[in-house]
Amino acid sequence: MRDRKAASHIFLAAHGWGEAERCFLAGDASDRSYDRLTLAGETAVLMDAPPGTGDDPATFVAIALHLRGIGLSAPRLLAQDLEHGFLLIEDLGDALFARVLETAPEREVHLYHAAADVLVHLHAHPAPAGLPDLTAEDWAKAAAFALDWYAFGATGHRPDSAAFRVTLTEALQRHADGPRVMILRDYHAENLLDLPGRQGVAAVGLLDFQLAQMGQPGYDLVSLLQDARRNVSVDVVSQITAHFADTTGRDLAAFQASCAVLGAQRSLRILGIFARLCLVGGKPGYLRLIPRVWAQLQDNLAHPALSGLRAVCSPLLPAPTPALLQTIGDKCATLSP
Repeated sequence: MRDRKAASHIFLAAHGWGEAERCFLAGDASDRSYDRLTLAGETAVLMDAPPGTGDDPATFVAIALHLRGIGLSAPRLLAQDLEHGFLLIEDLGDALFARVLETAPEREVHLYHAAADVLVHLHAHPAPAGLPDLTAEDWAKAAAFALDWYAFGATGHRPDSAAFRVTLTEALQRHADGPRVMILRDYHAENLLDLPGRQGVAAVGLLDFQLAQMGQPGYDLVSLLQDARRNVSVDVVSQITAHFADTTGRDLAAFQASCAVLGAQRSLRILGIFARLCLVGGKPGYLRLIPRVWAQLQDNLAHPALSGLRAVCSPLLPAPTPALLQTIGDKCATLSP
């Protein structure tokens, strides 16, 4: 059905929510969107994931069931139409970590401790079968988005990524290529909710986990602490990293090296994704986040474990000056995938 609004109304009417008041709640870097529904004092959330856009709601359902099955607070599923890409899910509220911390910054340590404990709990349980499991070479190739889109948008040409991919692959294999756990991938303050009415690990609400896969234990922690959308205090980063390493029985120095390598990989990929969202997707708002991601990348590259990658990246990736970001912005929505 081409008219998503009409199709969604048919879906909602079939499940008793056709008369609900409807308010746009959120969109993201994908084609998904969310509406909050209110009916007779009750609320729910409509997820609209158009078919053929890369977001399979069946995956969301499967991961949500797994997370709830191990005691974590993913939204309950209320109704579904997988063929047309609609889900009706539990409304976990508006207390996103990012919003809570805007008015109560003193809660940062508490909330980030709670989020780290969720990861410890998640990793202590077997992952569901069939999740993607990328090699170190695959992760390095994904990070080459920084060359393919960020460097390209800034300079007009795509650098040869061969040495980049070899060097990052070697760093990943040396420091971050051990036994895999389930990772949620976009684990950060705008996808986590404070649920004070629940206890233990259930007090953290989870969103946007449908791209879950197998990965390194530090990956989601890096996603949490090296947030592209907000600055996490240095003290909190240090404290939570040490807490996670201690709780899981890891050597702190080795774990910090792993986090630096994973952080570099993630920062590089995000640079490319944000540039591509502007150049191809017509979403220039992501450019304002690039300086923070660049700073995180530089912090990661400063680790001794990444001296080789730092030397490779330096001549390939220009710093995101205002003029450079303007250059990318001037090409917004002008390129094809």
